[in-house]
Amino acid sequence: MTAPALSVVVPCFNEQEVLPEFHPRLAAAMDGIGLPWEVVYVNDGSRDGTLALMEALAARDGRVAVLNLSRNFGKEIALTAGLDHAACTDAVIVIDADLQDPPEVIPRLVEAARGGFDVAYAQRSVRHGEGWLKKATAAGFYRVMSRLGGRVQLPRDTGDFRLMSRRALDALLAMREQHRFMKGLFAWVGFPAVAVPYERAPRAAGETKWNWWKLWNLSLEGITSFTVGPLKLATYLGLAVSVVALAYLAQLLFRTAFFGNPVAGYPSLMAVVLFLGGVQMMMLGVIGEYLGRVFNETKARPLYFVERHIPSAAHQQVAQRRAS
Repeated sequence: MTAPALSVVVPCFNEQEVLPEFHPRLAAAMDGIGLPWEVVYVNDGSRDGTLALMEALAARDGRVAVLNLSRNFGKEIALTAGLDHAACTDAVIVIDADLQDPPEVIPRLVEAARGGFDVAYAQRSVRHGEGWLKKATAAGFYRVMSRLGGRVQLPRDTGDFRLMSRRALDALLAMREQHRFMKGLFAWVGFPAVAVPYERAPRAAGETKWNWWKLWNLSLEGITSFTVGPLKLATYLGLAVSVVALAYLAQLLFRTAFFGNPVAGYPSLMAVVLFLGGVQMMMLGVIGEYLGRVFNETKARPLYFVERHIPSAAHQQVAQRRAS
């Protein structure tokens, strides 16, 4: 049995309602490519029957690998764990299990990569099942990242759904930072890339794990992980406030010298004090975000722990052959 040419990494958290539909569609799409493949299902501390379903799939299909993390580490870490355990020789495909990213698009990613590209990323042309507010905030986030990203430009309307060559994957796995914003890391490694447009479907079943608070934190993670723009903004804002304060001081001195100095009103004084205090607290918060990331990186803890790993049959036999 040869090593799988393609590995599909699927991070999962409480996905028992969609896995029974997802795997047959994935298998049909991968079989049509005509290359040996495996799928690595990563259980990120699910509290439902997701792990049992994964193990049942592994028992029935030798191309299924199961990676059970010791607890819930979050999608970015779960995705990293799956990429670490991918046994592919040619390329890896990242996809979610909720069927918003249709597995039927994978052959198009493979075909696009054959044109000499290391990365083929799926770009959403239509986002079905999402309200205008979520679309607007997503567009705003990508616009901000494009302005603050500098040399690293995130493709717009692009998630984790993509294909990466083995050399691009190895470059990605060389970065072991604790705060992982995978969309940014995918873009940071570079290599020739091509977009494959597709229509994003509504979630097949279950509930989304990304509420507004988690999306906000993910946005902060992305901005602070890949740009020092907020720190520069704090500098410019402080400079602007100082210029306004000097201008106010100049006109105050002028009025005092020529027109006298009536006592200023208490409300206006309080408004200025509260405004400057709020600006200072906000700037301290920005500095604290970066300082907290430095603190977490210096601890150098492992990204995750694996409670159980069931390799695919091809991966297991190749490993045994190499060991012998």
